[in-house]
Amino acid sequence: MSRFDVLCIGNAIVDIIARCDDAFLTDNAIIKGAMNLIDAERAELLYSRMGPAIEASGGSAGNTAAGIASFGSRSAYFGKVSADQLGKIFSHDIRALGVHFDTKPLGGTPPTARSMIFVTPDGERSMNTYLGACVELGPEDIEEDVVADAKVTYFEGYLWDPPRAKDAIRLCAEIAHRNGRETSITLSDPFCVDRFREEFLDLMRSGTVDIVFANADEAKSLYETDNFEHAVSQIRKDCKLAVITRSEHGSVIVRGDERHDIDAIDIDEVVDTTGAGDLYAAGFLHGYANGKPLDVCGRLGSLAAGLVIQQVGPRPQLSLKDAASKAGLV
Repeated sequence: MSRFDVLCIGNAIVDIIARCDDAFLTDNAIIKGAMNLIDAERAELLYSRMGPAIEASGGSAGNTAAGIASFGSRSAYFGKVSADQLGKIFSHDIRALGVHFDTKPLGGTPPTARSMIFVTPDGERSMNTYLGACVELGPEDIEEDVVADAKVTYFEGYLWDPPRAKDAIRLCAEIAHRNGRETSITLSDPFCVDRFREEFLDLMRSGTVDIVFANADEAKSLYETDNFEHAVSQIRKDCKLAVITRSEHGSVIVRGDERHDIDAIDIDEVVDTTGAGDLYAAGFLHGYANGKPLDVCGRLGSLAAGLVIQQVGPRPQLSLKDAASKAGLV
């Protein structure tokens, strides 16, 4: 019996979400649809120019951990915050969802990370992230007993930016595999893939990572191709299990010679795409950790992603467990 279904590791970030038009992005030199890393000075500037905003605990893997808990699975989270107001907000929010979170906070400097997310009328989100305390995550923050007792350890590709986090992840992978567990990565962002392509491929080919999550753009970036099917044919050779999301076109799951094409769910309106990939991973990993067939795992992912893009913010406002029950996916 495992104590946790999934352990998620990532950048602990408080999201500050506001609506804007495309002209605002242009005027402020924001790359639409991307995660733009910024320094403290630019963070202050953009915050001063934001319209009315919603603050919500976020961070890619944190959103996934929240989604897994909403499905009724047992999730844990490692991520670094500071002992400041945003750090307290983040810690309270994730624990209130039932997620195990016991990473020791910093004393106050640097401050807790925040991401200013600008949502355009088409629902696309453009993230501007000041990492702050995130970069201080290191091997000393790894709770070995939690890693050993989690069926799957899942981490963000974004963690490859701060160097000490790499050491923490490699330590987790060693602990997980020593205890017969599996590891998983989300490639996070096409620009992140561009920065760390060879390292990500090595993680996959060496068996350090068992399961890979990517969207279509990230998969194509990984193999430097414009051909989606070519990327699929390559990724299935390089890892045990790959899951590639395609927005309204659903997702593709490959394991060896096995392939499943999963439809997206029908939705009323795209409100905010923030967290779509994170919640897809939550649904898939919830199913996977509980022994569901791969096609059902994919349908659980599509359900969670489809629901979260119809609300503002990256964490589910309705019970995903109830939604799965209504959809006949329990």
